[in-house]
Order: sequence, then structure tokens, then C-alpha cells
Amino acid sequence: MAKMSVAQAADLTGKSKSTIQRALKSGRLSYSMSDAGDKEIDTSELERVYGPFPPKFDQEAAVRVELERAQNMLEMERVKMRCRSLEDQLHMTERQLEDMKEQRDQWQKQAQQLMITNQTSQKQAEDLKQEMREREARERAARKRQMEERMKRMQPQNQNATDEDGTGENTPIWSKLVNKINKLRAA
Repeated sequence: MAKMSVAQAADLTGKSKSTIQRALKSGRLSYSMSDAGDKEIDTSELERVYGPFPPKFDQEAAVRVELERAQNMLEMERVKMRCRSLEDQLHMTERQLEDMKEQRDQWQKQAQQLMITNQTSQKQAEDLKQEMREREARERAARKRQMEERMKRMQPQNQNATDEDGTGENTPIWSKLVNKINKLRAA
């Protein structure tokens, strides 16, 4: 096995240099002397006393782990921002939808009011037409009665008048006029 100095043994085991020297002094750790007079410790002896060596600290691996952690954190922040953005869009869309529903309800209400007004207007127009027809009929009837009354008043005065066509009938002229007027109306 490989042999190493006290400082190298301390680095390999993760213990302090003084802890390694105390173990050498107490005899817990065996060692040999180098040609230069320095203490050398066999790696198998270090494993026997301190157990398997802790993994060596790899600075590159630590940097990679930190970079990966930083990337994960950045990605999480991006996802959180995206979620917030989508939530904001959802809330805005919900507000727009509520506004559109309110507007729809208002338009429906206005349309119903217009329809009711239109129906009322149509009914009023029909009633007005009916009223005008009735008024015209009453006026015609009144004119006809007036005409008949005039005719009745004038008949006694015209009883002496005879027909000018030579038929010898004793028909008043006013009666003939009324008959002609009625014939013209009928045509």
C-alpha cells in the first residue's frame, strides 16, 4: 500500500494534523520512518483506525451542484412568474366575461322593454284605427240621418212638383236626387 506523511494522512482522513500525531504517539496508529527521518503512515493503517475514508471534496462537483441548484431556483421563479401571469390573465378574462354578461342582460332588458312598448304601440294603433272606423261609421250614419230628415222636411213642399220627363209620375225632385246620389254611391 501507499505511504504518506502526517499532513497527507490528515487531509485523507479529514482529521486534524494534531489528532493524527496523538494517535501515532499513543500507538494507535503504526508508522515507519523514511530515509529523511519523517514519519510515514500506510493507508491501510489509516483505514484500520479511522474506517473508510470520507469521499474527497470535489470542488468542481460542488460548483456543479450549486449551478444546478441555481438553475432549478431560476426555473422555479420563471414558473412562478408564468403562473402569476396566467392567473392575472384569467382574472382579467373573468372580469371581461362578467362585464359582457351584464351588458347582455342590459340589452335583453332593453329589447324586452322595446318589445313591450312596440306591442303596446301596436295595440294602441289598432285601437286608434278601430276608433277611427267607428267614428267614420257614426259620421256617415249621422249624415245619412240628416239627409233623410231634410228630405222628409222638403217632401211636403215638393209634392206638387212633377216629373219633367213626361211620365206623369208625381215624384218629388228631391227624391229623384237622393235616388241618383244613392245609385252613385253604390257604384
